[in-house]
Amino acid sequence: MMLLLLGLALVEALSAPIPRFEERAALKEDVRNMFHHAYDNYMKYAFPHDELKPLSLSYTDSLEELGNLKLERLSETYSGSALTLVESLSSLAVMKNSSEFEKGVLWLAENLSFDVDVRVNVFECNIRLLGGLISAHFLAKDSRKQLMSNGYNDQLLMLAEDLGLRLLPAFDTPTGIPYAWINLKTGVHPNETTETSTSGCGSLVLEMGALSRLTGNPQFENLALRALRKLWSMRSELNLLGTNLDINTGRWTEYSSGIGAGIDSFYEYLDAYRAVQQHYRYGSWYHDADMRTGKATYWQFTSLQAFWPGLQVLIGDIAAANATHREFLRLWEMFGIFPERYLLDAGKVHPTERYYPLRPELAESTFFLYQATKDPWYLDVGKKIMNSINVFSRVPGGFASVRDVMTMKLEDHQHSFFLSETCKYLYLLFDDSFLDGENHVFSTEGHLFPVNQSWQQQPRPKILSRLRLFSRQKPIDTSALTSKTCPRLSRGSVESACHIPDTRADHRCVSRSDCGVDATTCAKRSCSFAGYCS
Repeated sequence: MMLLLLGLALVEALSAPIPRFEERAALKEDVRNMFHHAYDNYMKYAFPHDELKPLSLSYTDSLEELGNLKLERLSETYSGSALTLVESLSSLAVMKNSSEFEKGVLWLAENLSFDVDVRVNVFECNIRLLGGLISAHFLAKDSRKQLMSNGYNDQLLMLAEDLGLRLLPAFDTPTGIPYAWINLKTGVHPNETTETSTSGCGSLVLEMGALSRLTGNPQFENLALRALRKLWSMRSELNLLGTNLDINTGRWTEYSSGIGAGIDSFYEYLDAYRAVQQHYRYGSWYHDADMRTGKATYWQFTSLQAFWPGLQVLIGDIAAANATHREFLRLWEMFGIFPERYLLDAGKVHPTERYYPLRPELAESTFFLYQATKDPWYLDVGKKIMNSINVFSRVPGGFASVRDVMTMKLEDHQHSFFLSETCKYLYLLFDDSFLDGENHVFSTEGHLFPVNQSWQQQPRPKILSRLRLFSRQKPIDTSALTSKTCPRLSRGSVESACHIPDTRADHRCVSRSDCGVDATTCAKRSCSFAGYCS
């Protein structure tokens, strides 16, 4: 009976009409309500600990557990670093809640200390705490945003610098690739593991680079770049990288890789697009493959892959982004939310990884696709995502992760990235006015960094100019995807979101997945017996 009721609720959530432009204000307020339901309950029941447990109205000091699957060497004294507050500051700014932003900044300035005996994951600490502090520093210093009324004296930057210095001993390795773990008070443990992931050592340069430029201390950026260059030198002849490696020997320990867990954020910080499209893409989906041969290893979708269409937008491959986004959306609609892992070859959810921890990636890609096309169909997608999360995860004490998408049983955990990413991308989808007037880079954790031209050693890439052009476009009232028409947009060569070209320029095909969507009828093209799309 419960599953039937959930199913009826899902049908209602996913069949809501497409929101017109004038409805965006109401949808924006719905997202603001979501965010504050999560944030206010965190502040009431969990602050200053790391994350909220919304079912038990309690907390977890989770910073030491992030990435720590074996729960090794947990601290007996650690009592939190206000992780969710740090992660929430940039979202508070986007939602123009200056009073709560200022209150959070002042509390952190007076109370937060990283002189604590706790073992943390370098990557998670970098993207969540360091990135959150630096982003909030940028926002607090920006007088145009008017987020601080009592002045601001770089306290968050000083905290970020202190944290950065505590992370630096992790880079003292034979290869320059950092340890995955470090104790903020005592440094690297003598018996620390020497294995790390591609994401873990290849996604540090944005935050570390910004810290160097802000403090004038070059070692943060230099060490992060050294690690990244070493990692890139380890790529195969196919320009592919594995997932796990040894920091001492510089050898791969896992050759199979893809665009999902263990490597996803690496692609957000370094472009290797052509190799991915050549060796991992299967139609509009992506499988894993051996980095040495390109041979497929695992035919699976992992929920972290859903960031990829957003990256494709930034590269400029809008048609491919739209095609993959729609396949991912169909999987979301199949279950109501994403399972963590879905087996493409078997057509079923992974037997153990059936959870949904409030991940943001589908909302992120939807935001970027709307910025690129201004097609209101993506507003409808955002509404579906928001409604699904409210149906399945909202509880009186916040938002709970889903333990099993087959039963919708909940997990007593509200992850900090739900506030820093999921809510932020949904809000910006319906109201992007905060971004007017300047370009921003979004970190892999959804934190905003302004594009500072004085830091750029080379002329600005054309893609940044194109992204600014996207943000200046006016919304349109009707959707090509809904009306089944595919007009070319007035700004030039970019097709509407409805049109998807065939995979090959000569229109040859092996299966229907090689064929696109007709630019006139919006109908899916078929693969003929002669091997041509028609």
